[in-house]
Amino acid sequence: MKRHVVAVVGGAVAGSEAASLFAQRGALVVVFEQGRRPFGKIEDGLPRWHEKLREKEYARIQENLDDPNIRFVPNTRIGTDVPLADLQAQGFSAIVLANGAWRDRPLPVEGIERFVDQGLVYQNPFVHWFNHAHESDYDGPTFETPEGALVVGGGLASVDVVKILSLTTHVEALKERGVDADIVELEQRGIPKWCAANDIDVDSLAVEPPRLFYRRRMEDMPLASAPPGADEAKLAKVRGARIKIMQRVIDRYRVAFHPLRVPEGVLEDNGRLTGLRFAVTQIVGGRVKPTGETEDVHGPLVISSIGSVPEGIEGIPMKGELYDFANWDTGEVRGLPGVFGLGNVLTGKGNIKDSRINAQDIVQGVLEGYLSEEEADQALAKAHEDVREKAKPVVDAALTTPTVDEAGIEAFVKDRWAAVGYADLKSWLG
Repeated sequence: MKRHVVAVVGGAVAGSEAASLFAQRGALVVVFEQGRRPFGKIEDGLPRWHEKLREKEYARIQENLDDPNIRFVPNTRIGTDVPLADLQAQGFSAIVLANGAWRDRPLPVEGIERFVDQGLVYQNPFVHWFNHAHESDYDGPTFETPEGALVVGGGLASVDVVKILSLTTHVEALKERGVDADIVELEQRGIPKWCAANDIDVDSLAVEPPRLFYRRRMEDMPLASAPPGADEAKLAKVRGARIKIMQRVIDRYRVAFHPLRVPEGVLEDNGRLTGLRFAVTQIVGGRVKPTGETEDVHGPLVISSIGSVPEGIEGIPMKGELYDFANWDTGEVRGLPGVFGLGNVLTGKGNIKDSRINAQDIVQGVLEGYLSEEEADQALAKAHEDVREKAKPVVDAALTTPTVDEAGIEAFVKDRWAAVGYADLKSWLG
């Protein structure tokens, strides 16, 4: 039988929405997922305390993939487990890259990379560890969460990182007092309120707070967005909301915030990173400008949280940090007919708020009390609708490619299922 047979790389929000659209148009869709489960940064990028929203997102993604025209192939990283050339050789009508932004943007300090795992950690593996280290079958890297750590960044993900640091260090301090604290409950109530409810003087714990360093001011942090064409009154309201959000984070989770600081050099001792030299900045005409002053800040750990970009795949042309697209509307990859990008690989924005294919901005709103659970659920549904709209031109363009004989591809899929021990979606996801 001949029909359109499409490979979708990545099974999370963008990938599952695209797969659903293709399937509704009568195409056979093979979804290749690098992880065991298709939940992407919903599972691995959002800290594990966001339980209710995560479960709702899991259900939406699973519903998208549970279609007779969709074949889900887990534990398959394109570029390593299956090289791109081998995928192309199967004869797919089109390949859609919806594999997200998983590579941490390098911290722009000369010589910094030699300190990875020697006092320097990047956000993505750190949050993944936090989400999964408590699981019995976890076999990935482990990280320490010392008091007084430095975090460089300014977005929602950076806020999550400093929260992880503060929550884990307070749990340890409480344990030393003989008090067991559940980290999810501690996050939900806030550290001071939890301690007060348990007759504990939070200041007596003497936990040194984690420190967040941002190149701009608190009111400039991308924690709330203004609508397009917003007037000055609305912009001022957004700036005020950003300050309110961050101040509540400071108060509830006992973190320190250091604005107008850009890292420019390393502090080291015997081959280990022991801190950063920061250039002091100012905002002039909306731009970040150095003042000429510097500040040396020591700490036991530095976590870089300045954004994520797509991982390179051998055979996919790059333009700087991003894939090289010939058409940003359809996501066509330059020089590779029939290969398209969608979602974070197209926008190049790992920030969930900017790409609108994830829940972190909504989660933050719930955290700060700006959205009810019902409003958050509606906002998540709207985010999926937005992704589906963005996927439509990609789907339309991909379905202009030739139809193919699906028998060979079905055999390839079955071989891959056997290799990873997969039987069906329902039993695999439990």
